[in-house]
Amino acid sequence: MSAFMILFLIGVGAAGLVLGSIVVTDRKTGSPALAIALLAGFVALTAITIAHEGVWQVVTNHTVNFWGIQVWYDLLFAVGIALFFIAPRARAMGMPLLPWIVFVGLTASIGLLAMVARLFWLERQAQT
Repeated sequence: MSAFMILFLIGVGAAGLVLGSIVVTDRKTGSPALAIALLAGFVALTAITIAHEGVWQVVTNHTVNFWGIQVWYDLLFAVGIALFFIAPRARAMGMPLLPWIVFVGLTASIGLLAMVARLFWLERQAQT
């Protein structure tokens, strides 16, 4: 089994755990620590990827075939939907939306994870 397949399967497992946790718990806010841990891991993976393959490979991967385009649009839709649901809560916590939206627009999940970590922390502080 290749390293890429192992990383793929780790992602499937992690997503399953996160989605399962969402289904079985009734939390009003998420865990800032979990968001930060996911952010740190994903930043590390992204740094390794950029070091090995460069930044331009992102464009190449999304423009060589229909699957690349489909994944690109899926990413855009997922980020847009996530921001749609996060923005009202972030605004309610006093977070300035424009810098966060620019950050998310430039980094996708990295920005989203940082944004929700901050949001979850602010929500927890407001509960105390």
